[in-house]
Amino acid sequence: MRTSPTRKVSHMEYRKLGRTGLKVSELCLGTMTFRWTSTEKQGFQVLDRAWDAGINFIDTADVYSRWAPGNSGGVAEEIIGRWMRSKPRNQVVIATKVRGRMWSGPNGEGLSRQHIMSAVEGSLRRLNTDYIDLYQTHHPDWDTPLDETLRALDDLVTAGKVRYIGASNYRAWLLMKSLWISDKSGLVRFDSIQPHYNLLNRAEVEPDLAALCLDQGIGMIPYSPLAGGFLTGKYTREHVPADARGAGNDRMARYMTEQNFALIDALAEMGQAQGKTITQMALGWMLTLPFITAPIIGANTVEQLEESLGAAGLRLSEEEMQRLDDLTGTDRNWFRR
Repeated sequence: MRTSPTRKVSHMEYRKLGRTGLKVSELCLGTMTFRWTSTEKQGFQVLDRAWDAGINFIDTADVYSRWAPGNSGGVAEEIIGRWMRSKPRNQVVIATKVRGRMWSGPNGEGLSRQHIMSAVEGSLRRLNTDYIDLYQTHHPDWDTPLDETLRALDDLVTAGKVRYIGASNYRAWLLMKSLWISDKSGLVRFDSIQPHYNLLNRAEVEPDLAALCLDQGIGMIPYSPLAGGFLTGKYTREHVPADARGAGNDRMARYMTEQNFALIDALAEMGQAQGKTITQMALGWMLTLPFITAPIIGANTVEQLEESLGAAGLRLSEEEMQRLDDLTGTDRNWFRR
């Protein structure tokens, strides 16, 4: 049996997931890279170090990483399942997702009752567990009525196979409509939302989705908090690393603006005053926002994870937050009104 090092949790804070009583670490470990840009051995090392640092919140999806050559999907869940054999299950919060294509045929993807009921059994088997702490709809499914999806998820909660449910990539109006259906029909409701959000992509969340989360008690666990690596400082005006995941990527190319490089300069300057890196300041900005529960951090190696862990407990001053607002052209007064 594998053993885990003694946990060091002094700097990690824990937050309630939305209005629930479930407490999760302020940093959530994402696993999309497992057996895609990192090996299984590296995945185990990253999981061990995250656990040692006090991270109890792990995010994955059944489709990870089906897009990689020779990968049929589900491998990230399998790695987590093998890792959890040596961990106390009731101390780990596992979040996975359903929606993407996992088998052939017309019902091999989506949020129909048929797909959800089959997909959850696959996730439970791969994760080597009797229950999923947070089961999330990965993307909207326009072919399936919301009440069908929510009724299926409600049945999974009633059966004890799922503890809480969440959504990912839902706009504010769709999340609010889902909450209304749950309230009207007496069904379990979404307690979290997982959007694409970072300093360079604020309009997708602010103000509508963020205001909804504050008003309705929805936990927000954003993915890509470092903008695909741009907010680590590894991209400069003069140099784009050839081996960087963003090299040749259209979205990354759009990031290469003078305004964004000025933002990197500001993060570096503010971080230097606090002994923090650009990465840590970008995560600290997110951890300071009142509608954020836990940004999802990914890492190929323990060394990459260590830098993100340095953001635990970090909060920016109002002056620093205002400077970043000015540089990104965003007004945060919406949540003060």
